[in-house]
Amino acid sequence: MRSQAPTAGTLRRTLITLVAVCLALLAPGGLPAAGAAVPDEPRAAQTLTWTAGDSISEYTSAPTTAVAGETTIVFENSAATGNTTGMVHTLTFDTFTDGYNKDVNLNLQASPNDENSGKWQATVNLTPGKYRYFCAIPGHGSMVGELVVTDGGGEDTTAPEATAEVTGEQDANGAYLGSAAVELSATDDSSGVEAIEYALDDAAEWSPYEAPIVVDALGGHTVRFRATDKAGNTCAEKSVTFTVAEAGDDTVPPTVTASLGGEQNDDGEYLDMAMVTLEAADTGGSGLDKVEYAVNGGAFQAYTEMLHVQTVGEHTVSYRATDKAGNSSEVGTVTFTVVEKYPNPDPVCPELDSRPIVFIGEYDTHVPNRVTADGCTINELIEDEKAWAKQKAFLDHVRSVTDELYADAVINREERRLIRETAKASGIGTPGQNDGYTPIFTGTENSFSKWEQVGGGSFNLNGDGSMTSGTSVDGMGMLWYPQARYGDFSLKLQWRDDAPGDGRANSGVFVRFPDVRDHPDESRPEWVAIKYGHEVQVFDSEAGDQYKTGSAYGFDLVNHGQAGVTPKGTWNDYEIRVVDQHYEIYRNGVLINEFENSPGQLFEPPRADDPGTDGRQHAEGYIGLQVHGTTDVVSYRDIRIKPL
Repeated sequence: MRSQAPTAGTLRRTLITLVAVCLALLAPGGLPAAGAAVPDEPRAAQTLTWTAGDSISEYTSAPTTAVAGETTIVFENSAATGNTTGMVHTLTFDTFTDGYNKDVNLNLQASPNDENSGKWQATVNLTPGKYRYFCAIPGHGSMVGELVVTDGGGEDTTAPEATAEVTGEQDANGAYLGSAAVELSATDDSSGVEAIEYALDDAAEWSPYEAPIVVDALGGHTVRFRATDKAGNTCAEKSVTFTVAEAGDDTVPPTVTASLGGEQNDDGEYLDMAMVTLEAADTGGSGLDKVEYAVNGGAFQAYTEMLHVQTVGEHTVSYRATDKAGNSSEVGTVTFTVVEKYPNPDPVCPELDSRPIVFIGEYDTHVPNRVTADGCTINELIEDEKAWAKQKAFLDHVRSVTDELYADAVINREERRLIRETAKASGIGTPGQNDGYTPIFTGTENSFSKWEQVGGGSFNLNGDGSMTSGTSVDGMGMLWYPQARYGDFSLKLQWRDDAPGDGRANSGVFVRFPDVRDHPDESRPEWVAIKYGHEVQVFDSEAGDQYKTGSAYGFDLVNHGQAGVTPKGTWNDYEIRVVDQHYEIYRNGVLINEFENSPGQLFEPPRADDPGTDGRQHAEGYIGLQVHGTTDVVSYRDIRIKPL
């Protein structure tokens, strides 16, 4: 049963709304809206100008330093600054990231086609410290930078603070055995640190510090160091002294072993991912210096934590260890194969459902969703999403399936009982619960042709029954399903992050948005969904946009730790349930967010033309999939929906 108590997100948004109302009442004459042009206002003593053009990865120009006090901020995104496409950008000051000033709430939106021809300004009061700014338009997340503000006197006259830390294995007298590493750091609360320099022993020249200084020459040593800030102030020279002693007559190489972990099939192949753990020890006395590994004949690199190998295929991981006396172990190897856990589409499987637990309808059986002999999961054989005309027909089917699973030793007697009792309690097949889910994308050309691409980007149909966002058409856009509008519903699908390299894909599922064709207030079809529907975010990166997977974008935040992040290349089951104005988001069977779409909530960070939740009070709407650009590669499959 769903609790009626207000969620933390609802309370937070209510508080923000009340504070905004109070500020508006207290301010004489009220405050100008974020992004409002003030062309005739006298400018403050200091003016800072940002410009933008066609790029979605960086501003054309931006200041890096300023002095505290009243400041005129100018943001121009016009034909004069290189915008030839009419692209919209914003200049938004970050008020949520720790480590930055949060006292300036600035959000200027500009494009060459707006009423001010793309040039806007506002007056703010800057305080000493650092501000982070960015473009709040989806897909423009790499347009970001820092502004360092010095004190109101106009000049930073305070030198930075510099410190040193010496690390390494020590003997009873404190001498470092074999080598010592000196790590330098500096802080500056005003203009910021520009550089750190050091000199070892009697060196006359200063060297730039870039990484810990490793000293292995025997005897006493002194490292002198200093730091300079961006205003040119240099702190007084400091030093740290230490001794490097003989590590001993260590001629014994260290030992290193590898162990493998992860879920395996009957052939010993690892499903979706293999985890490689290296453990090393040194008994020769000098101490362990480093452990290294290489994958499939590549270059050796430092081992710091468990290695996750996710690419399908056979792999060989080589490894070695070195002690502080220079002895290296022989190179060891471990070979294994990674296969896809749930190959899809599998024509033998009646449904696709890779959630880790067996669910029947909304009910959790607490039985692991194991893979059966034919490659299908238990969930897929239960067929709880099918339209069952009678409950007895469904229960007879479940009884037959569980008998076979029990005979094949896939489940035990107690698990068979749990599945059957849960099936009966689910009510599937009873009046009102016998409609089932309707597929709207099955992986066929016919089902794909019923979707329509608007805006930038693209989606392409794959031979395995999935669709993947394209890598050749730039821009942000949406693939939407114009065949039907939905009121209360349960939408289920699977998605996979296929971003290249070390990146993570940024995408989302749009729901409850109005018809994008000829909308009276928004000419860009993809922006109709952005401004008048809700985007349920798909984004597993630790960095970048604050809204992670499961967020109701712009309104209810799910952070990285709450998002149920999975390795890249993994299929995720996603369910979005909307009843009245209550949203529930499930990932792999786990509820990761609830959002109440009550009126009066404002989009955060602010967008000047966003209608907030007042513009999103729809009783029904369309379904769409977002594409951000050519590097945010994401795949979708098995999209189905059921009215509630």
